[in-house]
Amino acid sequence: MTTKVSPHSVDETVARLTEVVAAKGLKLFAVFDHSGEARANGLELRDTKVVVFGSPVAGTPVMEAAPLAALDLPLKALVWDDGGETKVVYAGPAELAARHGLSDELAARFAGIDAVTDAAIAG
Repeated sequence: MTTKVSPHSVDETVARLTEVVAAKGLKLFAVFDHSGEARANGLELRDTKVVVFGSPVAGTPVMEAAPLAALDLPLKALVWDDGGETKVVYAGPAELAARHGLSDELAARFAGIDAVTDAAIAG
């Protein structure tokens, strides 16, 4: 897993991440608010959200070549409060490519997650 520290709050990091996704012409599939759902059910959970995004144009050839890659697509980034420090965690491109035995050409389709998350956590 790739872990990055964000100087922003969880909510601000999620907002910035969704803005970068839109600016890059990617599709935002969902934002799962795990902590919000926990609170709605009388439970406590540190601020925890998952942003799900990607590109059908980039992901479809990957799933054609490796159908089990559908379990990892669209791409996902976990944004959570780790004791007052906001972290962004995701399966990196090399990890995903190795998991699914992808060629270098197909593996390159995952590379955008690094730039998207870098832009979201920029100072």
